[in-house]
Amino acid sequence: MNNNSAADAAALFKQRYGRAPETVSSAPGRVNLIGEHTDYNGGLVLPTVLSLETTVALGLGGDDGQASVCSAGFPDATTLALDGPPRGDWTDYVAGCLKYLRETTPGLPGLQQAITSDVPIGAGVSSSASLEVAVLRAVRSLCQIELDDKALALLGRRAENEFVGMPCGIMDQMVASVGVRHQALLIDSGSLETEALPLFDNCRFVTLHSGITHKLVTDGYETRVRECNEACAALEVDLLCTLDLSAIDRINALPEPIDRRARHVVTENVRVKMATEALRAGNADSFGTLMTESHASQRDDYAVSVPRIDEMVQEALRYGALGARLTGGGFGGAIVALVDAGFVDDWCAEMTNRFPDSRLIDVF
Repeated sequence: MNNNSAADAAALFKQRYGRAPETVSSAPGRVNLIGEHTDYNGGLVLPTVLSLETTVALGLGGDDGQASVCSAGFPDATTLALDGPPRGDWTDYVAGCLKYLRETTPGLPGLQQAITSDVPIGAGVSSSASLEVAVLRAVRSLCQIELDDKALALLGRRAENEFVGMPCGIMDQMVASVGVRHQALLIDSGSLETEALPLFDNCRFVTLHSGITHKLVTDGYETRVRECNEACAALEVDLLCTLDLSAIDRINALPEPIDRRARHVVTENVRVKMATEALRAGNADSFGTLMTESHASQRDDYAVSVPRIDEMVQEALRYGALGARLTGGGFGGAIVALVDAGFVDDWCAEMTNRFPDSRLIDVF
């Protein structure tokens, strides 16, 4: 946990509730290096955590079945009834986590919490999962609840799926809960098995916010999930990632657009396997090529990119990146690029000069 983040959250808690918090916990944002839209299809993903994080200062207070919450952006405390319906705002991520935790933890007391975050919203780096995991970590610590990191991630995903209404896979919550800084986390979303892998020694991953924010609940993510389900029904499989390249002819015979949606998912899953081997072998050139191929598939087959993102990927490569791609759910957000370590500063300067609305999120 960043000491400044902890101090800021604790100060906000004291300002609002008049005393020091009883515990402070945090969770990071994430960037997905490769493996987009494969997790809700039972496939592989390869994300890593960012230095940016959400921090929750927590204390006991208020009535059972209720929680008071405030944040740096919304300093007036809001009281959440944990048996109530969604409110349709950011507090639903908090309320959903506490609602489902309360189902398995009878007698969960009234809680007061103050939240700070430097994870940008709508940038494709999972501010929501960062919030969910930070809240659950704080309550787990304060109430001494037996909940391991994977179970915590599953609870956060349930809150997002069932309470918020976002049909995401497990990647975001899992890497926020289990991931380690400066390591990639290979996640098998079917088995929930994970493997930590070191990043490249002589190259750096750079994450840049395009300046175009998104709201995935309304930006088409649910449509892609539905299209994947339609492809599964047509192909008579439960999950697209149970297929491999031997199924391409069957996939190509599907009607538009589910042929392209299925083709992206199946080929992307193969790219994650190849990228994992490239990472293990220290082959940055091969990894970069796979990143760029991944972006083309997101653009052409999955149709989740936008012109500004496509332009940023093109310019990232022109300025010398080994590979670049849209990261996150799409429809805006951020790109991630793989750049030679000795050239990172110059590359970042070129990109931010070319795209003045962009924002450097992290370099690792």
